[in-house]
Amino acid sequence: MHTLSARVATDPSAPLRLAVVAPGGYGKTRLLRELAKAYHAAGVEVVTDWPTTGADDWRRAVMLVDDAHLLPGTQLRMLREMPCPRLVIACRPWPQSPELADLVHVLDRGNLSSWDIQDVRQICPPVADTVHALTDGVPRWVVRLAEAGGQVTPAVMQYLRYELESLGDDVVSYLVAARSGLGNRIDVLSSLLGYGSDGVAEVMRAARATGFVGPSGSVIPLCSLALAKVVPAEHYLGVLQRLAVLQLDRAEPVLPFARSLVGSGATGSTVATVLSTAAHEVVADNPALAAELFGAAVSAGQPLSGVITDWARAAALSGDLDTALRLADQAILAQNHAGASIAGAALAHRGQWARCAQLYGWARESSFAQIASIAVGSLATVPSSRVDRPPTALDGAAALMADGIRQSVSGDPSSALSCLVQASALLEPAGRDALVPDSPAALAALVAIHSGSLDLASSLVDAAVAGRMGGDVMRVRHRQLLAWIRMMRGQFADAAQLIDGLAVREPRDQLFQTALRVGLARRSGDAVTLRRVWTDVSACLVRHPVDLFTLLPVAEFIVTGARLRDPARLVDAFALVDKLGNPPLWTGPVHWASVQAAIVSENLPAAESHIMALALNPTPYGTALTQAARCWVDVCSGRVEAEVVMACAQGLRDVGHWWDSGRLASEAALRTQDRKAMVSLLDCARHLRPRQQSSPEVSPLSDREQEVAELVIQGMTYKQIGDKLFISAKTVEHHMARIRHRLGASNRSELITQLRALAKVKS
Repeated sequence: MHTLSARVATDPSAPLRLAVVAPGGYGKTRLLRELAKAYHAAGVEVVTDWPTTGADDWRRAVMLVDDAHLLPGTQLRMLREMPCPRLVIACRPWPQSPELADLVHVLDRGNLSSWDIQDVRQICPPVADTVHALTDGVPRWVVRLAEAGGQVTPAVMQYLRYELESLGDDVVSYLVAARSGLGNRIDVLSSLLGYGSDGVAEVMRAARATGFVGPSGSVIPLCSLALAKVVPAEHYLGVLQRLAVLQLDRAEPVLPFARSLVGSGATGSTVATVLSTAAHEVVADNPALAAELFGAAVSAGQPLSGVITDWARAAALSGDLDTALRLADQAILAQNHAGASIAGAALAHRGQWARCAQLYGWARESSFAQIASIAVGSLATVPSSRVDRPPTALDGAAALMADGIRQSVSGDPSSALSCLVQASALLEPAGRDALVPDSPAALAALVAIHSGSLDLASSLVDAAVAGRMGGDVMRVRHRQLLAWIRMMRGQFADAAQLIDGLAVREPRDQLFQTALRVGLARRSGDAVTLRRVWTDVSACLVRHPVDLFTLLPVAEFIVTGARLRDPARLVDAFALVDKLGNPPLWTGPVHWASVQAAIVSENLPAAESHIMALALNPTPYGTALTQAARCWVDVCSGRVEAEVVMACAQGLRDVGHWWDSGRLASEAALRTQDRKAMVSLLDCARHLRPRQQSSPEVSPLSDREQEVAELVIQGMTYKQIGDKLFISAKTVEHHMARIRHRLGASNRSELITQLRALAKVKS
């Protein structure tokens, strides 16, 4: 437009015979106005309403004709034959009579296009993104919305109403169909409009000429908003009803069309069937949308009893457990066993495994009932499964899961892990819409972590995340398990990244999330964050009682509680595993944590019973923990044998306790009086630290000494420190003597300076 006006200003007498063809709203009228201004400024006579009036001399005048597609054939022929050297016409691509086609043929062709986002930003920078998204860059609507501040105001809607009311019924029907995603379905449109393919093509051309439809056949969003509000309900809803019938008759996927029905106000059995059919189509890929579609189907007239369990299942898979439990409870009242299964899965996420076992037992799903029973410490026999259950992949995976969990508490841990890995592999291809109390990948990963097989655990959960096993409701669970594995490996930044931004809603996920935050803060030496997060622990344990599958968080709370001198009330954990016969596979992390708690609390005798319990596990994992625990107690007692320490530290690393392995070696280095042994142990600690680890360097101080140092820096006296840490002032004095010796400080001033430097590095 600007180029053409500049050309006129430069040489207004130059010939210009041009046809500007574009849909409505693309700026044709504006272009003619700009040309008229340019010619007027150059002193050239401008004619816009010929043949009512004419020019004195056509050779010196310019003729500008708008909406040429509306002129009768006689006038178009006269325009083609007249000797005017400067003639510019503007028209839509439809309707195009033979006379208009002849006229356009003898003129140069000019086209106008929609504006891109950069063009829109020049007009309305603050709301450019919103305006461009609503208008697809159609100039007329960009200007209208820009004047309204980017809002679809009543004035804008009124203008849209005027434009739509000026269109024929066929074009409006096509726009409704195009808004529903059927704008390019000639067969459907032919049945809807009652025309053959040629007639449908003519209607499509007419619709595109309005500027409401893009070249791809999609309706601009602003028009979509207007259609539902402006078009008379009997017309709009009537088109949707007919389209619904046509879609069902063709037995094709109906999801794209069904989306347009949500919130449209269309009702009736046909509409309800389309919506529920679409919900079934999408439940595996988008359970949240499926749940919304089921709800819309009920609102459209679908009897709730016909979709109640499908709706509840979709809601549960999407993570909306409140809706799932509400619907499942109604289904249970109607003696619907599927409702009980859904409620059981939902309650597992909320830590109510006992109730979960009852529901699965009533539904005669023995595999999940057995898993739920074992989770709360019961090995009682559960009712057998229904004989009419089809042998699906989920059914097979559930049987393997139950067998694996049973063997994990009373059989061979290797066989248990094998069963769970097989279950995960069986469910992996079709597990996106499998509603389970816990995924086989998650249970297998837990057993693998408890066995010291971090690589296997990581690969299992990675596959589950990639395959979206268990639906969206399991997404947080899987990411937290990956974060736990990263934390055990000392990859703190990776672990934090995995849990940052997670939408954690359910008690089980909240328990693991809190434990991860506690564990990362403790391992990073972040005392401020540790104390702040610790306040959430009690609430998490109240909402989610301890069960067999939450012993990892329990272990973390045992160590942290000892460090903060605020032991968590975790007696239930030992009572639980005692009811199961103290299975070594599951109790290992808890007893290891209890040994660490005894060391942190400087109560070494308390570690002995837990070391004995660790020794009952004859696996490589149990052996490594037992040897490391005894070695650590010896180190804290002043008995440091460098070779033994390094072997035990390497053993810890081999069974997945990467961070602990480095701590053991560094602790021994701090306590030995042998300079050569100290150097070897520090080298060992550095070697055991994970590569690309974002955690701080190994501190030269123990955990307790770091606590004392932090309080000294704050200006507390030995007595105040002792009162805060529940130790005597004399013990504080001994700690300070060891700190001074390790840092090599010659006086108190130098010592405080070094302690502040250490604190700055850690922060």
